[in-house]
Amino acid sequence: MTQGLPTIFSPARREARIVRARSLQQAPKAADWLAQSLIEDMLDRIDFMRLEPRRALAVGFGAERLGASLEALGARVAVTDPLALNHEQPWPTGDFDLIASLGTLATVNDLPGALIHLRNALRPRGIAMASMIGAGSFPRLRAALFAADGDRPAARLHPAVDAQAGAALLQRAGFSQQVSDSWTLRLRYGSLDALVADLRAQGLNSALTDVAPPLTRDALDRARAAFLDGADNEGKVIETVEVLTLTGWRN
Repeated sequence: MTQGLPTIFSPARREARIVRARSLQQAPKAADWLAQSLIEDMLDRIDFMRLEPRRALAVGFGAERLGASLEALGARVAVTDPLALNHEQPWPTGDFDLIASLGTLATVNDLPGALIHLRNALRPRGIAMASMIGAGSFPRLRAALFAADGDRPAARLHPAVDAQAGAALLQRAGFSQQVSDSWTLRLRYGSLDALVADLRAQGLNSALTDVAPPLTRDALDRARAAFLDGADNEGKVIETVEVLTLTGWRN
């Protein structure tokens, strides 16, 4: 990591949650809505832009599935395990004309540096697309945790980037063209515990360096009640995930 940058995210905790998620994914009907949604959106973008990549790199949860779809389009695809790729070091170099990152940049301490490494791994006129959890995500979960902590809230959710900041990051990283946009995924849940279980199964639990104190039983009860505030007649609420997609071209 670049010297002097604050260590917001713990690499060890980031790796541990990926390993745990892979184990949880072995369970029948394990939650997979984020990876599936990111893959579908990425393929829609590739089709809309009429891209015909010859050499592509896919990284992140669901990268194998995305890679198979890209191979069906005629591309030669390298799939990189997120545990094997240090985003704060230079990426594998090569003649990639497309790099697709599925959720891997959301917990990088040096995000500008990671985007520079991503750009440098592209061939001239290559394109990078990176999707990640955006700043507008999990408002109900956030409100529930605030209710649990009361007057002394702890840092329990990750800081995230919005679309405006995303465009500035792409420009700062030296991409010749930049597009930063977001879209919304809406999920329906009947309990806080079910949402948290799904997040863990997808490697979306905390990777923060500073570990928040555990919730007491009373605090957890407050969080559960706040999460379901305003539930429908079936006892369920809508939780929102904002997905930020950064698209950049190299000269």
